[in-house]
Amino acid sequence: MRRENRRRQMEDGLDGKKMLYITGSVLALAVIVFVITFLIYGNKLNHNTKLAKTDRNNNTIGNLVASEETSSSMGKTVNEMQEGSKTNNQNTEKIAVNTSQETENTTTTTKTNPKTNQENATTKPNKTVEPVKDPEFKMPVTGEVVKEFADNKLVYSSTLDVWATHNGVDIKADKTTVVKASADGKVASIKNDPRYGLTVIIEHVNGYKTVYANLLSTEFVVEGETVKQGQSLGTVGNTAAFEVSDEPHLHFELLKNNEQQDPELYLKK
Repeated sequence: MRRENRRRQMEDGLDGKKMLYITGSVLALAVIVFVITFLIYGNKLNHNTKLAKTDRNNNTIGNLVASEETSSSMGKTVNEMQEGSKTNNQNTEKIAVNTSQETENTTTTTKTNPKTNQENATTKPNKTVEPVKDPEFKMPVTGEVVKEFADNKLVYSSTLDVWATHNGVDIKADKTTVVKASADGKVASIKNDPRYGLTVIIEHVNGYKTVYANLLSTEFVVEGETVKQGQSLGTVGNTAAFEVSDEPHLHFELLKNNEQQDPELYLKK
């Protein structure tokens, strides 16, 4: 009995050990399978994670690039639209301000126009400025013209004993005969010319000028004085060197814009 019990116990022990070995082996296999599965799954998971990260990065970069391009293009468009909108608004405001100012100016003009029209109605129309008339020249002394004007022909000079041109007229008059201004004007100069003798020059309007030479005196006027037609200038003498042998007379010249004219064409006796 004891032997059988021992044998049974030994068999039971062996069976228990077998069961322990089997259980341990199963557990070990399960652990190994779990570890292998975990490693494989972990590697796949890491790989997928990396791929996902890469895809995400790529997608992010692509999205960023695309979004940047889109945002840049769209942003420019939006900014341009905003700037254009601002410009349009500013222009609209300016136009509105200008329009309001023009309206105010128009209103002001409309308000002031009636007064202006009334003033214009009461104001006399401006007269057209008439051109200055040429002066009318009169004989500076009463007498006979003894030597005519000759600028394109020769006349005989008894003093010089030559034939020469004569730029004025010689009017016969006694010594001390009063010489008068031929027209209104201003005394430009009084001088003692070596050829013409004592001489008075008067400037008139429209470029006219008269010369009174061979005088005895010029006691009635001074340079710069304004004279009237018929006003006394001096007296007839015999001081002109190139006409000293002639009878007493007034040598009279008339010029237009410094060009010699025939005095007899202008003189009224």
